[in-house]
Amino acid sequence: MDASVDRIAQPWGGRTPYARHGQWPTRVDTHLAEGVAADDVERWVQSASILHSDGDAMDIAVRDGRIVGVRGRAIDRVNRGRLGPKDLYAWQANASPDRLTRPLVREGGRLVESDWETAMGRIVSRSRGLLDERGPGSIGFYTSGQLFLEEYYTLAVLARAGIGTNHLDGNTRLCTSTAAEALKESFGCDGQPGTYDDIDHADVIALFGHNLAETQPVQWMRILDRLEGADPPRLVCVDPRPTRVARRSTVHLAPRIGTNVALLNALLHETIRHDRVDHAYIEAHTVGFEELADRVKDCTAEWASAICDVPARLITEAAEVVGTTDRLLSTVLQGVYQSHQATAAAVQINNLHLIRGMLGRPGAGLLQMNGQPTAQNTRECGANGDLPGFRNWENDQHVAELAKVWNVEPTTIPHYAPPTHAMQMFRYAEQGSIRMLWISGTNPAVSLPELSRIRSILSQDRLFTVVQDLFLTETAQLADVVLPAATWGEKTGTFTNADRTVHLSDKAVEPPGEARPDLDIFLDYAARMDFRDKDGAPLVSWTGPESAFEAWKRCSAGRPCDYTGLTYGRLRGASGIQWPCTEDAPDGTPRLYTEGISWAHPDDCENYGKDLLTGASSGVVEYRSLNPDGKAMIKAAGFMPLHEAPSQDHPFQLTTGRTVYHFHTRTKTARAPQLNAAAPEVWVEISEADAAARELEEGDLVEVSTPRGALRGRLRVTGLRQGALFVPFHYGYWDTPAGYGPDATTPGRAANETTVTDWDPASKQPLFKTAAAALTLVAKGGGQHSPAPTTTASEPGPGSGVPATEGGPDARVLQTTDENRVPQEGGSR
Repeated sequence: MDASVDRIAQPWGGRTPYARHGQWPTRVDTHLAEGVAADDVERWVQSASILHSDGDAMDIAVRDGRIVGVRGRAIDRVNRGRLGPKDLYAWQANASPDRLTRPLVREGGRLVESDWETAMGRIVSRSRGLLDERGPGSIGFYTSGQLFLEEYYTLAVLARAGIGTNHLDGNTRLCTSTAAEALKESFGCDGQPGTYDDIDHADVIALFGHNLAETQPVQWMRILDRLEGADPPRLVCVDPRPTRVARRSTVHLAPRIGTNVALLNALLHETIRHDRVDHAYIEAHTVGFEELADRVKDCTAEWASAICDVPARLITEAAEVVGTTDRLLSTVLQGVYQSHQATAAAVQINNLHLIRGMLGRPGAGLLQMNGQPTAQNTRECGANGDLPGFRNWENDQHVAELAKVWNVEPTTIPHYAPPTHAMQMFRYAEQGSIRMLWISGTNPAVSLPELSRIRSILSQDRLFTVVQDLFLTETAQLADVVLPAATWGEKTGTFTNADRTVHLSDKAVEPPGEARPDLDIFLDYAARMDFRDKDGAPLVSWTGPESAFEAWKRCSAGRPCDYTGLTYGRLRGASGIQWPCTEDAPDGTPRLYTEGISWAHPDDCENYGKDLLTGASSGVVEYRSLNPDGKAMIKAAGFMPLHEAPSQDHPFQLTTGRTVYHFHTRTKTARAPQLNAAAPEVWVEISEADAAARELEEGDLVEVSTPRGALRGRLRVTGLRQGALFVPFHYGYWDTPAGYGPDATTPGRAANETTVTDWDPASKQPLFKTAAAALTLVAKGGGQHSPAPTTTASEPGPGSGVPATEGGPDARVLQTTDENRVPQEGGSR
């Protein structure tokens, strides 16, 4: 049947229940521009979402050369036709009237319109000058989690082998580097062990610091449909906020922020104490169990309760649920990755699966999730602080293999030290050793911590900043050269979601004005710089997306992320396919580690590991002595006190996060009317108890301050744990109301004005969720209410009188569940 649903008011749409081990039913979601009917669409062009890491497959509706809507692809394994709110509405940003359409260059302190020849000439001139005067270490590249695989790979080649710089990282450092590091620490290599299909089979799903309902909404729809079907799973949720996940959970643990390691050690203690372990699996496939058992032997539920401020009985109950299930699926995200002891905590979740033997079979899986749509590609392609193909920078053979692929000498590829992580790159720019920074597809002037510091760095006269983006973002306003980029729907390429599914996105329409695909920009730069291989041929020999993809396949051959069985032809018109996809696995690989651990051998592993508490790297000799046979590594870690704890002056713990209606710094979603109206402004969440103690109410204007800065927003009183404050991080200052912003005397609304320049020692991911904060009343609400949505984790308490969040007629979406009426799959034509 068909149903028209307001998908702002109902972000997850209607239910299609199904039983455990069944197939998730199809539901095709379609949203077209006002006045456009399905019969008016001239072409449906294949794509997938780039506003979260689900990888929801969709077709783009085209009429008169413009995008007029989208619909889900029923054939695809990831979403079976469903789309989330950002998928459904954010396409409208492509046609926003403030798109960048010509290059900009800085003249007399102002950005003025220019042409490509002038803009690229300035970039090339500065690049060559710095290479001559200061060497390759003076140039850095900071990229995105939203470009295509082909673009990341090209950037990695020109940066590593063309420029020869060690300074290349992505904003995936902010959202997914802990996922990668935790997988490397436990399994010797990156690569998601589980699959979204494990949701169909699990009898317990544990979500650690993962507001799945808002960050990957389509997979939450999948869980909701399981919960409504026969033999539903039990959920365990670890989150300080009363998320939709928490409300549907069997056990909800809301620990004190920054105490994840203590909580997880207690879960491991209970699991081992009751002998809920798979001794045969441990013996055959792991090393390190004895050290773990010794480390957690005193980590009782009562001990953790005192640290985490969670009732011991709930810890015991959660341990029993995850410890007695036959099929456990765990998912992890920013509540772990951006908090204190991030990698140590994520590794303990891996340990839980290793000691229980919960890997490699349906429903027994692990998803160290990503936050961004192409975060996995930055890691595979070496654009995130690693070498392409999950190669080990300390392994001379791996470097030699990569040099052979690129036809350069091994010494050309910098491997004298670890690739530079983003936080260190900005420090180098602050100190003056990096003199040129090329920023593509990201907005660090809003997304990085301690924004006053970031603005100061980007404003330096000695730093030449290139920004490649769609709009004049806060970061672009500080640049020396701004390059107008094409985006999703305006270019062709592939991208890989969080469960290793590769999708093809075809070009549907032309980009506006003179905007160019990121790949074309990188290819132009490589040609102008005249990068050559050791035989004098062009270093970057490909000329377009498909030839770039074929070049990447050669680089991936024989590595864990092997793409050699994939082609554009196989991806076009069909479902996405999970890597590794090879001659031996032509249909892809749903799960890793089905027959033991694959890539942890000292000769094969991606790195040799780090100390989880200090970040100190282990060498090959130590690694080989501890793990000569290449088994999974069970690594223990003790709880350490927070770096910044609450005090009398700053009594709250501030945590930042997301809403289902926005993505990152709202560069696109703020330009989609339905999404912007659903969450138009920043807000501050507080617990009912803390609000009552301070005589604060819904809608009061408050100021949140830390030793670094402050922000203002209207208050939302929720079931948040006591002692915590929550602020969404999406809001910058480009569209801020008058009187707010970094140049005004009153505080702005960007959460990262307040966050601390601190990062996890192992993954180098910034700690956005651990600031100590103060809260002061600026003005009573006077009947106003917070702009926070009522449909999500920011739902107000009972009796608040806040109007329900609705989208109205423009937000209605057609949902088709009748198999006989499901739209035919669109192909690029």
